[in-house]
Amino acid sequence: MSKLLPLKTLVADDHRLFRQGLISLMNARPDLVTVVGEAENGAEAIELCKRLKPDLVMMDIFMPQVDGLQAARRILENRPGTAIVMLTASASDEHLKSAIELGVSGYLLKNLDANELFGLVVGVSRDEVAITPAIASRVMKNIGFGRRNQEYEKITARELEVLKLAAVGDSNLQIAASLQISVNTVKAHLKSILEKLNLENRTQLAAYAAQKGLITRKDNFENYSNG
Repeated sequence: MSKLLPLKTLVADDHRLFRQGLISLMNARPDLVTVVGEAENGAEAIELCKRLKPDLVMMDIFMPQVDGLQAARRILENRPGTAIVMLTASASDEHLKSAIELGVSGYLLKNLDANELFGLVVGVSRDEVAITPAIASRVMKNIGFGRRNQEYEKITARELEVLKLAAVGDSNLQIAASLQISVNTVKAHLKSILEKLNLENRTQLAAYAAQKGLITRKDNFENYSNG
């Protein structure tokens, strides 16, 4: 379900200077983000999420006591609707794969441009996955994108319409309304799409769509800024 802007955001990172810098950056865009708390380790992030109920958690992977991936799992168990975006220096394929399997809402590297970050935040508010094309390409490589080029040809025209809408975060109800079909038909199409492409969830589906150039998020921030 889409979230109203500004997003109530928790920042979790054990490096104080980076954490405070990110918070300062976010405070400059109160129309997009309201920082409600900060955590210096995963255990603190879990407890603050229970108390503050943020819409969005920007979280590093490498943290003491409980790392970001473990914390993400616990947070999603307690509050499944929380959008968790891993913001990390780790370009490890293992970490990326683990995060995607958890069903996080995004995976970003810390060298991200500020404008791109804000554009992705707008996307998160629409239930889109916060992922850059480069990371999307790596996700698909890790889950066998090469084998999916032939499988893509099996996708029907209607399934392609459903795929594009699902990849940008539309709910089953929204897709049904847009295409003037029933919710059960949408579910059947999604099941077929995931099976044909051998994908497990919508996060992988969004990465697939971005890698194939079926969707783009580069205009999200510009569209929002222009009203």
